[in-house]
Amino acid sequence: MTDSHLIRNFCIVAHIDHGKSTLADRLIEKAKVIDERFYHAQMTDNMDIERERGITIKSQAVTIPYTAKDGNKYLLNFVDTPGHVDFTYEVSRAIASCEGAILIVDASQGVESQTLSNMYLALEHDLEILPVINKIDLPAADIEMAKRQIDHDLGLDSDIAVPVSAKLGTGIDELFEAIVERFPPPVGKVEDPLEALIFDCHYDSYRGVVIHIRVFSGRVKPGDTIRFMNTETEYKVEETGIFILKLIPSAELAAGDVGYIIAGIKTIQDVRVGDTITNADRPCAKPLPGFKEVKPVVFSSIYPVDTNDYEELRDAMDKLKLNDASLTWEKDSSMALGHGFRCGFLGLLHLEVVQERLEREFDQSVIFTAPSVEYRIALRTGETIICDNPADYPDEGKIESAEEPYIRASIITPTEYLGNIISLCVEKRGVQTNMQYLDQKRVEVIYEMPLAEVLFEFYDRLKSVSRGYASFDYDLIGFRPTDLVKVDIMINGKAVDALAQLVFKGNAYDKARHVCEQLREEITRQQFKIAIQGAIGSQIIARETVNALRKDVLAKCYGGDITRKRKLLEKQKEGKKRMKMVGDVELPQSAFLAVLKTKEN
Repeated sequence: MTDSHLIRNFCIVAHIDHGKSTLADRLIEKAKVIDERFYHAQMTDNMDIERERGITIKSQAVTIPYTAKDGNKYLLNFVDTPGHVDFTYEVSRAIASCEGAILIVDASQGVESQTLSNMYLALEHDLEILPVINKIDLPAADIEMAKRQIDHDLGLDSDIAVPVSAKLGTGIDELFEAIVERFPPPVGKVEDPLEALIFDCHYDSYRGVVIHIRVFSGRVKPGDTIRFMNTETEYKVEETGIFILKLIPSAELAAGDVGYIIAGIKTIQDVRVGDTITNADRPCAKPLPGFKEVKPVVFSSIYPVDTNDYEELRDAMDKLKLNDASLTWEKDSSMALGHGFRCGFLGLLHLEVVQERLEREFDQSVIFTAPSVEYRIALRTGETIICDNPADYPDEGKIESAEEPYIRASIITPTEYLGNIISLCVEKRGVQTNMQYLDQKRVEVIYEMPLAEVLFEFYDRLKSVSRGYASFDYDLIGFRPTDLVKVDIMINGKAVDALAQLVFKGNAYDKARHVCEQLREEITRQQFKIAIQGAIGSQIIARETVNALRKDVLAKCYGGDITRKRKLLEKQKEGKKRMKMVGDVELPQSAFLAVLKTKEN
């Protein structure tokens, strides 16, 4: 067991793509905790999706030893965190289990919006912040500019900033020494009752739930009986250990340690991220504060492609929820798609990641409906309801007014792209509230805009018009009045509830026409014409037609009277009319996905 004064717990935070995972790689490589044969880039990114997209989705805890210049052998527990705004909840949980934070600033791009957000998160938890200037090897690197921004924009001391190149390994030795000197040791006592925070979990099909904990006081070892203070359930500990890229068993976990517990837990509902673990025989006085309750901003329904797979999908959702605490879900059903789940996500990227994880990790074939946000609707009866599902939208005659969620968007961009970004924000119904030049080359613009407008292609288009240099961060600021309508999509006169959308009235025509056009490409042709219509109530606002497959009934008529040909055509016409009455149009899975595609796609 390492003395608590020789333990350092810290996390690595930064804006997206500033080199957090690469820096984590260098720390692991320098500590020589794994054989060089097994080394690869992005060691802390375990999922295929993370490597393919080049982003971190899950925070990953790692324990490494370090012998400092003072001769002491330290134990460094660090967490590599995501940078994307959709995974801020992952970052907040990592921060709650640490005493320090490495805040990375890109030497070529400087301080960006998520850098500020993550710094404020760390300050809320009274963490010691160590600024690190990364990518000093780039030709465009400007270390003096980065130091000025650390002083001016962040209000931190740039003299303690450590310049490094995570790619080349430059400055890593100096960073190790700064971690040991700057970050405080944990303060908990081993003699006190056990007090441990669950900051993450994952499911092992052989051993049950593996709980990731930070021990604040006391100790826990195999054979102890532990109690979850939230659910009041008790389990016997089978194994304790630490993370060195994989689970390494240890004799015990004591105050200051970060590690895992296996206790044969098969009931997933008993474990909640943010709960406090204590000893059943000698419990602590009160639970730890835990984490803020997550508030989803994007809602979509998930259905199994085969309705017989509903139970399997429910088990998969349970296991995914264990590993992704920001996912919320409840049961849902649709006339078109059967039973499924209504899910809440922190953003559109979060939705995409959940879809991919269900398909890859749990082998589930699923259909997602078009994403929506939460609307607040005042009825004529005086009642106010929250509606995020088009299926629950009341009749127009019952509605007094509607409100939609607004965000305050902070965009930091080089000045040459400012015009394009302003045009994009105005197109998305944004209202500019502030603009300030951070220095000669960079400007920050603040816009207030509807969250619904940011859902679809906003982030992609922002990156396109700024050539990837603009950074984007947002906060919810409340609800504001809107002119809301429900757009129904009808196939041959029948409304398909899974394709309905709640949209701003001014965008309803464009949205309906776009969906109809996409569906026309996806629906296979039948022996009869298929009408695809977009409607608001009884008013049709868009229409596309899938033309019939036409069998040439006149092929055998190589001559003769015209009446014979007419008779055959009339007979065919009657048959098609009958077929249309009894014919049901099959919508392929791609038809539901097509609705999510943007016009640029």
